[in-house]
Amino acid sequence: MKILFFASLRERLQCDQETFNDITGISTAQDVVDRLSERGAPWDTALENGKILVSINQEMASLNSAVNADDEIAFFPPVTGG
Repeated sequence: MKILFFASLRERLQCDQETFNDITGISTAQDVVDRLSERGAPWDTALENGKILVSINQEMASLNSAVNADDEIAFFPPVTGG
């Protein structure tokens, strides 16, 4: 599973991507967030519910969406226009 981080989220985490080879216990995008948040700061606060958007295989999704081992999961901050 390939996990990507974009924009200010990438800067805050100082990481642009991760790869999970072992996805035992991961069935939703929220499970991915939970696994990453277990690392502690800054992961837990950067990935708080409501502060991120998610796409799965380049399509917008919810944190409750199912994920598979060969998926690309991308997390990014909410975007505002002006």
